[in-house]
Amino acid sequence: MKLIKHYIIALALLSCTVGIAQQLPQFTQYMYNTISINPAYAGSRETLSVVGLHRSQWVGFDGGPITQTLSVHSPLRNDKIGLGLSFINDKLGDERFSYLYGDFSYTIQTGQKTELAFGIKAGFTSYTLDRYSADSSGDPSIYGIDDRWDPNIGAGVYWHSDRWYLGLSTPRILTNDYNDDTGVGQDYAALERVSYYFTGGYVFTLSENTKLKPAFLLKATNGAPLSFDLTANFLFYEKFWAGAGYRIDNQTSALAGIVDFQVSKQLRIGYAYEYPLSDLIDYTGGTHEILIMFELFKTKRIKSPRYF
Repeated sequence: MKLIKHYIIALALLSCTVGIAQQLPQFTQYMYNTISINPAYAGSRETLSVVGLHRSQWVGFDGGPITQTLSVHSPLRNDKIGLGLSFINDKLGDERFSYLYGDFSYTIQTGQKTELAFGIKAGFTSYTLDRYSADSSGDPSIYGIDDRWDPNIGAGVYWHSDRWYLGLSTPRILTNDYNDDTGVGQDYAALERVSYYFTGGYVFTLSENTKLKPAFLLKATNGAPLSFDLTANFLFYEKFWAGAGYRIDNQTSALAGIVDFQVSKQLRIGYAYEYPLSDLIDYTGGTHEILIMFELFKTKRIKSPRYF
């Protein structure tokens, strides 16, 4: 009976994505992976920045979401233009989405210490659905979809100083249906939904060696409930981050713990663990997320410490 309940819960959650709509993956360490959702962020760290992330969600579930991302972005010599490239591989059960997108940003000065960047994103989304059989799925009309590539575009703005930031973006503007003209059953839809992101954060100096950085992410997706992430991280001696996060979501509400260590000026490693606040508690070991950031600094270019 417990095993049956296990799969019922899993299928109920997965069907929200597989049979209705595909949303971009969510991340606990979203504040360090901003380029994946907002093209205006490209070049904002004032140096060449490379970020890799691996996320294993709902560990213990067969076919639970597994996501990898790799992004690189940098300003050009005049500092007003930023360029970026990002790749996301997202596997959920028998579905796999791959995103390959380029980013362009242009920054204007809005004050002595504030800048406003405008960004556009363009690229392709690949969709693959592994082949089913009537015996395993109960629906002989689903035969599988192999490597469908469709173009898409996105846009965003990013306003910031060295102490705070606000961002508004929609990384996918077009709604693509990957079931069009495939011969797969007409009742099956694989839609790339439009999502809107509003992000922000602030760095407070608590003492000479301690800072506090709260941050938030509000996500609105067509046809889905609002999702809200709130995190707070302490920075000690400009080397070690430690904090917690809370996600409010109808299906994936969770508590999270986050730690990051600045190994060297160039290398940073982060880890996050999510504990689900739902019926999933009894059936999963939670969610694990590892982040690695590598940056090539040019001392003359960096105007102030980069906290986001």
